[in-house]
Amino acid sequence: MENKGGRENKIEREHVGALQYLSGSIERVTFHSEESGFCVLKVKARGKRDLITVVGSSMTVTPGEYVDCTGVWVTNREYGLQFKAEQLRVVMPSTEEGLEKYLGSGLVKGIGAHFAKKLVSAFGLKVFEVIEKTPNRLMELPGIGKFRRDTVVKSWGDQKIIREIVVFLQSHGVGTARAVRIYKTYGQKSIAKVRENPYRLALDIRGIGFKTADMLADRLGVPRHSLMRAEAGVRHVLQELCDFGHCAAEKEQLIEKAIELLDIPRDLIEKAIECEETEGRLVSEDIEGKACVFLASFYKAEVGIVSNLKRLMKHTADWMREIEVGKAIPWVERKTGLELSMTQQTALKAALQNKVVIITGGPGVGKTTLINSILKIARIKTRNILLCAPTGRAAKRLSESTGLEAKTLHRLLEFDPQLYSFRRNETTPLEADLVVIDEMSMVDLLMMHNLLKAIPDTCSLMLVGDVDQLPSVGPGAVLANLIESEIIPTVRLTEIFRQAAKSQIIMNAHKINKGKIPKYQYEPDEQTDFYFVQGDTPEIIHEKLMQIVVERIPKRFGFDPVRQIQVLAPMNRGGLGVRALNIDLQKRLNPHSENGINRFGWTFALGDKVIQTVNNYDKEVFNGDIGFISKLDIDEGIISIHFESREVIYEVDELDELSLAYAITIHKAQGSEYPAVVIPISTQHYTLLERNLLYTGVTRGKSLVVIVGQLKALGMAVRTIRSTQRMTNLVNRLGQLQDLS
Repeated sequence: MENKGGRENKIEREHVGALQYLSGSIERVTFHSEESGFCVLKVKARGKRDLITVVGSSMTVTPGEYVDCTGVWVTNREYGLQFKAEQLRVVMPSTEEGLEKYLGSGLVKGIGAHFAKKLVSAFGLKVFEVIEKTPNRLMELPGIGKFRRDTVVKSWGDQKIIREIVVFLQSHGVGTARAVRIYKTYGQKSIAKVRENPYRLALDIRGIGFKTADMLADRLGVPRHSLMRAEAGVRHVLQELCDFGHCAAEKEQLIEKAIELLDIPRDLIEKAIECEETEGRLVSEDIEGKACVFLASFYKAEVGIVSNLKRLMKHTADWMREIEVGKAIPWVERKTGLELSMTQQTALKAALQNKVVIITGGPGVGKTTLINSILKIARIKTRNILLCAPTGRAAKRLSESTGLEAKTLHRLLEFDPQLYSFRRNETTPLEADLVVIDEMSMVDLLMMHNLLKAIPDTCSLMLVGDVDQLPSVGPGAVLANLIESEIIPTVRLTEIFRQAAKSQIIMNAHKINKGKIPKYQYEPDEQTDFYFVQGDTPEIIHEKLMQIVVERIPKRFGFDPVRQIQVLAPMNRGGLGVRALNIDLQKRLNPHSENGINRFGWTFALGDKVIQTVNNYDKEVFNGDIGFISKLDIDEGIISIHFESREVIYEVDELDELSLAYAITIHKAQGSEYPAVVIPISTQHYTLLERNLLYTGVTRGKSLVVIVGQLKALGMAVRTIRSTQRMTNLVNRLGQLQDLS
């Protein structure tokens, strides 16, 4: 929404006293979101001569209704006093004037301003009783026939049901935004469904988890030792374990954690697991001789990946049949003017002779040159080539390096937010002869399954990625599992090309990957793109980092500190964590930071750099996307954020999906590349200091990498390879393909 007159810089709020009460009639609805319930109302309040602006949340609001509000008064420089309602209850109008305005608002179909006046004049305050109990009396009035009567009765019935549902949910502690989602999912059966099993909310409705459902169940009187609570708790515990990347958990671990969470007996937990298996939501299976439990979706995804790879490897690709590999290599070298290394030639042969192939390797080893060479050969035989990557930034880089269109996986598979599924699947496959996916280390189990389902029998697949980077944020370790199985032909590029060898970023990345301390001491006049700035304590590291980002890099290298420098921290918490760094960087880099809006523990201000923290399919904004706040309307609670080439609107209740992004975790930076990267590293990060984390962070820098921290911590990170592996059974399942390899 357009920010009126750039007033984001002029707003100043002042809380007056404690919580207060306000009631009155709604004269005008300035703004109302049916999705979130957020509203801006003009209210004629008792004892007030002028209309009061009330800001709050309600599922339905209509002129003529009364509101009872509890909240605080706030002052706005341009618009005066406003009442910010923390609780807002809508009450049916109780005067004939209010009823006329209410019915004339268009809320009830079949009644406009003209008929509203007639109805109230004829039936007075009993008009709703007439509509409900004796609707035929409506036809006593001129202009109201059977059709209009039926329309009015149905519309009023629908409105009444919606209000009853909202009142019921709100009386049991469910906020407006969640009440809207529940009604949109269950419709008129909402109350019955919630009463029957409140824990189904965690399964059926996005944004409602176990804790919300458990709170609601407690208020509804569901016994704490009930089987339905045990089942929901088991699912929740397993999902939390899988949030660390696992596809399954050891059964004993699951039972112990569920007992700890729910405080109920072991036999009830075991019975709950059995019931969940019977219902098809959990699957038990041994992994390496240990009894484990899968979420059914992850089990099906593992099985589906294997069956789809088997399907693809059974068929041949038409475009590959007539290619003479011996002639193709010298031909493409002449066309590109580049001489391929021996490992690149091996990889090219593998890609031209196998339906499915994996190409892996670190920075500077010629993956881009190889992809372009393969594409140049393939385009002689077919134009049905699709390029994709897990994130928008990775897809953009792939497109820039190949000169061809590249899409995110969600766009490629045509995700439908209404159906919450992909349009491209086994019944409607992609129209392609070759699919190339870059940044494969980021692809999780579920996405890989969805991708493979959509690839037609005769299409070939090339998977490109750096297996030494961090595994996917989502469940599984797909690229590592595929390579470990030795079923898919895999080529690892290792030779660093001469041009790349000039970059200390690339050379040091490979040193880190081999367990060696990166080079950080240089001659006074030596040019470099990699620095290590030593700081002995977290406080010193923090202050040096601020100087480097705010002053030294912009002054020496000319990089914009907000748009071109990215701070990458190993963790969220602590003085050198993402949260603390963001608060300080915002103060130093954004002159508007004092005039922002406070939500969910953050202050969001005009110009702020922000990151999406969850997938929002309705807005087509995904976890890890970075944008900038371009417009901010505090009064109306609307924020506009510029992502890449488009504006996306957020309401204040949706800001829990965003965080500041002056600093982000290294995990969130996967698949992205930044002109300059600054990485704090301290022994206080010891639980997360490991080789692939540091390696991933360093390889995010395109032109400059600065590590600020303790030499001891750097050594710890370089030396540490954690033995903890993600719990999956994909490697064993891939053994089923041995006869096809």
